[in-house]
Amino acid sequence: MKISVVICVYTEERWEDIRAAVASVERQTRRPHEIILVVDYNPDLHLMLKREYPGAIVVENTHEKGLSGGKNTGAATASGDIVAYLDDDAVAEPGWLEALEEGFQDPSVVGVGGLTLPLWETGRRPRWFPQEFDWTVGCTYRGMPTARAPIRNVMGGNAAFRREIVGEVGGFHTGIGRSVQGRKPRPLGCEETEFCIRISQRRPGSVMLFEPEAVIGHKVSAARSRFSYFRSRCYAEGLSKALVTQSVGTGDGLASERAHALKALPLGALRGIGEALRGDPSGLGRAAAIVVGLAWTTWGYVVGSLRLKLRRS
Repeated sequence: MKISVVICVYTEERWEDIRAAVASVERQTRRPHEIILVVDYNPDLHLMLKREYPGAIVVENTHEKGLSGGKNTGAATASGDIVAYLDDDAVAEPGWLEALEEGFQDPSVVGVGGLTLPLWETGRRPRWFPQEFDWTVGCTYRGMPTARAPIRNVMGGNAAFRREIVGEVGGFHTGIGRSVQGRKPRPLGCEETEFCIRISQRRPGSVMLFEPEAVIGHKVSAARSRFSYFRSRCYAEGLSKALVTQSVGTGDGLASERAHALKALPLGALRGIGEALRGDPSGLGRAAAIVVGLAWTTWGYVVGSLRLKLRRS
């Protein structure tokens, strides 16, 4: 299979991160068919990257501003059989592409997502930060499978899809996730969740696969390690989930979330309390963060749903 790697970029402030991401793709044991850098409405950065990477395909986003538009531009530019997406502040382990390709050997598999580990800029995980909420920093979280298994949706910063699928289902919707940040500066998300569910609805029997051997490290800045960001991200996720359910329905849109809230989160809270009783006081912080995270996410969903109802009326 030919694999096109797409990295969506938008700011010079991440210049060193972008260089690290590209270098990690160039070091793959399974060489990519092409590397595509999609620049989101930043002519200066576009020119800088054209000069820095003459061997890569550097294009400007031709769709609506934002991450979804950039991903759609990358898929439209790609000529490979598979389109693999890597965040611009992430680095892939050398076997990343090889593991993603292995997942596509089954013809029913249309998308593969890998294991995303946090790279804390502060040097270590905040002691209050529960692993059940690593999704708030774009990483694989406790409650996901630990071995290769079908899942509802992959995480967008470490994912690959059969290229024809992206166009067949209309690409990533630009009304969800980071594409609307310009209108309201919140850390929104879920564009890949809605996209994966839409594929499954339109292609019954298709499989999204979690492949833990496809490993990347995702940078977590000091700002995103703070409790204030944690709360904001949870609230924004709730807002985004309201948009997802409007698009694909409540049943599919919240199936994984219900299971996570009813099983993984209570177990995580109890684990934190148990750790505190065994002499680790930060366990109470993790238990409290789980409660706050669930409450803020739920509140965001309620607010987002009410806004959508008012808009329709």
